[in-house]
Amino acid sequence: MHKRLQLIKQYKKQIKLPSKILSFYKSKTILVTGGAGAIGSNLCIMLSTLVGRNGKIIVLDNMSAHLGNNPADFPNLSNVLFVKGDLRDEITLKRVFRENPSLIFHLAAFFANQNSVDFPELSAETDVIGLIKLLDYSLMNNIEKFVYASSGCSIYGSYGKLPLKEDFMSMHLTTPYQINKMVGEMYCNYYFHQYGLKTINCRFFNSYGPGEVPGQYRNVIPNFIYWALTDKIIPITGTGNETRDFTNVNDLVQGLIKSCYYSEAEGKAFNLASGKETSINELANIISKKLNKKLNLEYVNSRKWDTKKRILASISLAKKTIDYKPICNIRDNIDDNINWFLDNFDNIRKYADFPLGMNSAVRK
Repeated sequence: MHKRLQLIKQYKKQIKLPSKILSFYKSKTILVTGGAGAIGSNLCIMLSTLVGRNGKIIVLDNMSAHLGNNPADFPNLSNVLFVKGDLRDEITLKRVFRENPSLIFHLAAFFANQNSVDFPELSAETDVIGLIKLLDYSLMNNIEKFVYASSGCSIYGSYGKLPLKEDFMSMHLTTPYQINKMVGEMYCNYYFHQYGLKTINCRFFNSYGPGEVPGQYRNVIPNFIYWALTDKIIPITGTGNETRDFTNVNDLVQGLIKSCYYSEAEGKAFNLASGKETSINELANIISKKLNKKLNLEYVNSRKWDTKKRILASISLAKKTIDYKPICNIRDNIDDNINWFLDNFDNIRKYADFPLGMNSAVRK
């Protein structure tokens, strides 16, 4: 059995989804935008097990997160249909909606902060205009539920009181990506109130897990693992005492699946996180011990937009409303990330996107 499929089936057994949720997804046709990405691919694998043989998962992805034409290490599943295309393209949207999906998980985005700083217009076209097009098509096609992947690391800005709670939003946003995620939630709320489209906003925090290849615009954990395995210098922006709420990708998938089921979630926003803080220095130490390697760390100036010294989410609302129960912790579950790297390292080397020259993400 493919290892990623096996991991997700094991996780599914651990969380013991109730029969009412299993019945809800049985035989459904579901559209997942950004389904080739790290979170999206794990979500698609889980959904594939839930919808069964008579269901179908449609993946719409422009493969912008991949140097190849295929997502990294995705199992061949008979009920998953890949459509390579852009959600801003009308022909592509007609193609995927012709499959008659009843549920949509919208994870596609121009990822992420530094990328949006370097290309603000492309970021807005994808994350705002693309979203509006998708909401319109959802409305015209009588979509039952629309789950939007927002970002708790973005919309709370720099000055939120910890732990960050859903009733706080900040106007002190420092990148186009953060601004666009805020706007995305607002548009979902607008379509909910104006047209009755059942939208749910899920606010992700720093994710990790199998499926994310390293690159200049990617997350810290895959980059740290890659640089450690290739004996490269690992740049840490700031002091390393900065904290993040690192959340396992399968816990995020659990939150997405439950938020789509519960009617109490409609029109609301939820933090999906671990509810625990880990410093960047501590993260580096965990990776060093797991790989049994001394890491070559270099501390560099913080990026101008990166003003958050600490991030910690409150997950009490998600626990209460959608029965969200994260079960993973970074010290144990980062092993899955590392093992995925070791099993697929030849491909990961090919897909790793670190172009020659200055990396804008770490320049002084």
